Amino acid sequence: MDKTHMPNHSTFRSVAAGMLAAWLLLGMPASSLLAQLPANRPAAAGNPAQNPVPNPAPNAAPNPAQNPAANAARNPAANSALPVPVAAPGAATGISQPPAGAILPAATGVPAPGVSGSGVSGPGVSGPGGMPSPPAATAASMDPQAQRRARIKDVASIEGIRDNQLVGYGVVVGLRGTGDTQQTIFPMQSLLSILLRMGVNVPQTGTLSAQNMQVKNMAAVFIEATLPPFSHTGEKIDVTISSAGDARSLEGGVLLLSPLYGPDGQIYAQAEGPLVIGGYRVSAGFNTTQVNYPTTARIPGGALVERTVPFSLKQLHRIDVELQDADFHTADRMAQAIDVSLGAPRAHVVDSRTVELIPQPGEDLPELLDRVESTEIDVYPRARVVVNERTGTVVIGGKVRLQPVQILHGGLSVNVVTEFQVSQPNAFGQGTTQVVPQTTVQANDRPVNRIELKQGATVEDLVSELQKIGATARDVISILQAMKAAGALEADLEVL
Repeated sequence: MDKTHMPNHSTFRSVAAGMLAAWLLLGMPASSLLAQLPANRPAAAGNPAQNPVPNPAPNAAPNPAQNPAANAARNPAANSALPVPVAAPGAATGISQPPAGAILPAATGVPAPGVSGSGVSGPGVSGPGGMPSPPAATAASMDPQAQRRARIKDVASIEGIRDNQLVGYGVVVGLRGTGDTQQTIFPMQSLLSILLRMGVNVPQTGTLSAQNMQVKNMAAVFIEATLPPFSHTGEKIDVTISSAGDARSLEGGVLLLSPLYGPDGQIYAQAEGPLVIGGYRVSAGFNTTQVNYPTTARIPGGALVERTVPFSLKQLHRIDVELQDADFHTADRMAQAIDVSLGAPRAHVVDSRTVELIPQPGEDLPELLDRVESTEIDVYPRARVVVNERTGTVVIGGKVRLQPVQILHGGLSVNVVTEFQVSQPNAFGQGTTQVVPQTTVQANDRPVNRIELKQGATVEDLVSELQKIGATARDVISILQAMKAAGALEADLEVL
């Protein structure tokens, strides 16, 4: 026989193996594939030299179609969807089977490309029916507009559980000549009232009367404090002291015992103690050096709670969770998250700020509030730009969107300078010396600067362009207000 016309058995076996694997994946019986194979295929036992036993070493990973047991262990669903027919004994299939009792290589757990394995479908991995399985859906893919996650206690509060403001009036003593002057009447009246309660009677007339008293080491102040919810008698809270008269500094002062009142006129705390000041003021002659504001001070733990606010959790027949920033989308997501946390649909959206929750009879309210406040939700904050015209501060949020716009910005500065000159008469004249003002007006009109923001421009692009033209903070505030009026700034503009 001419060897050039002899079939390549190795190639034949490779082609047959690939056809059988594809055939089995399609769910077709092996007998129909055998009918398609060429009839002049040499028998396996005819010439052992031409049909050597294949070496399983190059294919260490077994084919799931050839090993039903291993396939069933890795993917029972795929094994049941794709039945593997068993060839009759002695039937030639073109695929060498391991002898009985042979130990198959251990499965690596990594499926071959295009074959389902371990019940996990990845890119290019077939799912049920041989169709590619889609990637697993995640929270980010289902809700691409989610900005960030936060606990409910960080973005909302419970209605009725809040702080209460306290205010009072007192006297600070021990100052170093920087207190109120005689031009301020009420500090002296306060001092006389305090002295009278302590048994000191100051005469109203005569040389030693109160009208002739000069006290520069005291100052009248207002006291503010915040009473937290569920505060009990004996707890300490911080207080803030502010000068009410014309005192220059409160440095070194001590607050005398002063009551703190609530909105109902009741006394809820008493404040006293030495002041802590974050600044100072030093004067010598006509020179003054000042750092921060020495007329405002704090006393950490300077007030003692004397009365509690009458409030109990047992009074809550309905729990209203109120968002700090009203948003229907966030409120809906918060209600869904509360339902998942409690395991039952109990939360209902009332409006864009409030989610209602009805406690069950006999339910532990502290535990319920703990579960609600510790639940994490997707927060959708509003895009916001905050400007402070007094300090020239501009804060632009990262979610601010800009529309295509062209900005033309110029500047006109007018300087009025007045110089005073002395005009003297002649030596033997009858005139008098006069001071004559000389006023000069200077106008400087800068050329117009042009900024063009195209589609897709970000806040960084706007800031970069404004820095290029040398815009000041005042210019930026004016430009942002004009952009908001033109509809090119998709954000809430808040002016402080």
